Amino acid sequence: MKTALITGTNRGIGLELARQLLEDGWRVHATARDPEGSAELKALAVDHPDTLQLHALDVGNAEAIRALSDRLADESIDWLINNAGIYGPRGVAFGNVHDVEAWLEVFRINSIAPMLIMQAFVEQVARSGEKKIGILSSKVGSMGDNGSGGGYIYRSSKAAVNAVIKSASIDLEPLGINVVALHPGWVLTDMGGPHAEITTAQSAAGLRRNMAGLTEADRGRFIDIDGTTIPW
Repeated sequence: MKTALITGTNRGIGLELARQLLEDGWRVHATARDPEGSAELKALAVDHPDTLQLHALDVGNAEAIRALSDRLADESIDWLINNAGIYGPRGVAFGNVHDVEAWLEVFRINSIAPMLIMQAFVEQVARSGEKKIGILSSKVGSMGDNGSGGGYIYRSSKAAVNAVIKSASIDLEPLGINVVALHPGWVLTDMGGPHAEITTAQSAAGLRRNMAGLTEADRGRFIDIDGTTIPW
């Protein structure tokens, strides 16, 4: 039985990824800052008592990440999926970027936490059968795709995590671990808003398809939801 660890599963894409993998017969370690506060996640645990384990985790807390890795030290994790992320202040245009602490918090969650999670769980991934790490990035972090400007805080945090992913894909190659950046599409979530293009179910299905199809040639790619490559 394959095993996945997914961060940020209290709602949205992370919750749907957990649901779909469980339905496919996977074991899932699902993390959230407050699992008890998510009725949907708790209901999912009731439906899958033998294959879903819930873990309280603030991905911005380095000690908590290490502690969870210690608790799961004997696990083999086929897919490590870092889904947790935040948008930060909205409507921040040029000339109105003043909240440095808010910007640093977005970097801490979106750019630094994925690195700490990879480092903490690298041994569990390395001993697995599939050896795959997928980190949810965003097309707005692409330099080549940026034709509208703005979005300074969120864009820069995703551009930064793309650099982390690319370097990790090189550094973890000797361990056979495949690391990629995944764009989930424009999704109908609290972050994506009501005008988004696809549902969480469609996004999760696309992410699963892209993860399942990874080959050595995909190492370090920035992958769109439709499987095409996004320019850095």
